[in-house]
Amino acid sequence: MQPVPAAMSAIGIDAPGGPEVLQLQTIPVPAPMAGQVLVRVAFAGVNRPDVIQRLGFYPPPPGASPIPGLEVSGQIVATGAGVTGLVKGQMVCALVNGGGYAEYCLAEAGHCLPVPAGYAMDEAAALPETLFTVWHNVFERGWACEGETILVHGGTSGIGTMAILLGKLFGLNVIVTCGGSEKCAAAMTIGADHAIDYKASDFVEEVARITHGAGVNLVLDMVAGAYVARNLKCLADDGRHVTIAVQGGVRAEINMAEIMRRRLTMTGSTLRPRPNDFKEMLADEIHQNVWPLVTERKLRPVMDQAFPLAQAAAAHSRMEAGTHIGKIVLAVGR
Repeated sequence: MQPVPAAMSAIGIDAPGGPEVLQLQTIPVPAPMAGQVLVRVAFAGVNRPDVIQRLGFYPPPPGASPIPGLEVSGQIVATGAGVTGLVKGQMVCALVNGGGYAEYCLAEAGHCLPVPAGYAMDEAAALPETLFTVWHNVFERGWACEGETILVHGGTSGIGTMAILLGKLFGLNVIVTCGGSEKCAAAMTIGADHAIDYKASDFVEEVARITHGAGVNLVLDMVAGAYVARNLKCLADDGRHVTIAVQGGVRAEINMAEIMRRRLTMTGSTLRPRPNDFKEMLADEIHQNVWPLVTERKLRPVMDQAFPLAQAAAAHSRMEAGTHIGKIVLAVGR
């Protein structure tokens, strides 16, 4: 195993702004504290929250690295006090609170998952953020059950593709919305049961047509804003509405009498600010319920494009352009 250097390359954000503010820097390699491991990063996932952080609207939680990046794959090269079950040399992927866009990254030991032998490291890096988010919001907060129908907005995004894959593996009927016929075709290839081009038709009317007026049991919403009232029209009685992003605005006007009359449930969550203990429990659930599917190669993320670490700005530009299908990653090391 290579010795750990004193300094490393990382992507810093000097000031909020466009992709060009992402600049390669040389900074000290962090040392793991109690309960942490140091990972030599192979790949880092690029996610929408990274873009929001770059714009200055999603600061890291107290004590977290200011370097962007919420998920990595790589090799453990050092362990902090009290770490058990993980050893130096082990290949892992991890959900992290920040610091992923770097050659070395700290991770809480309880937030790491073992990469199965032979599993591609770029795919491993593309799992944690979307998998933790979808599992928690669809199956825990959204109470999704086998045989139910879910509506997912942004069907070809990282979250959307994971929701399709995980939903089908756990027996859900999956309807997605996408912007354009090509993206709809891609979503269907990934496994969606139905794909609605929201640019060409009213998704509320299409959901009613597809479900023969019954509606869906669950909506996974990344838009919020004006979409919320429309989403509620898509729900069956006793349906659940889960918001995980507010790309369409933070305010929504809804009819509370409709919520009461139809017994609808509205909830939502953000993952990054949650306590480490919560994320560790979530990692344990995923390890028990989902990781066997990863090991058997039944769950593999949809991959879009890999960029070198120094081209993080180009990766962000691709994400903001909205043309990607699946996960964008940064190739950091091997």
